[in-house]
Amino acid sequence: MEATPEAAAPGFRTLVVGRHVAGPAELEEANPSLVGDALGGGTAAPYQQFLLRPIPGLGRADPPLDRLLLASASAHPGGGVHGAPGANAARAALARDRPLTGDAHQRVSTAQRAIYR
Repeated sequence: MEATPEAAAPGFRTLVVGRHVAGPAELEEANPSLVGDALGGGTAAPYQQFLLRPIPGLGRADPPLDRLLLASASAHPGGGVHGAPGANAARAALARDRPLTGDAHQRVSTAQRAIYR
């Protein structure tokens, strides 16, 4: 890990003040989405992608649960450095045109207050 920066910037190694090495077990323990060393939160096999998901509607950024948006590596099109799951979730959020009212508004407000305490 240090050889490439050292080659481009001689003296890099002398600036390193500490190291922390975490193996697969430690990474999985710290990240519940990192199941069985799969960075995408599970399989990226075709049968789990978009329209081929086992339950219709769960391949979208907005599954059939009201106000739930999926933006993680576990969401379509999976993990990577592209940001597509987040972009899909943002588009789904912006496409919503119905405000929360009544009991639903109260439940969300209560949950938000609990999160930000």
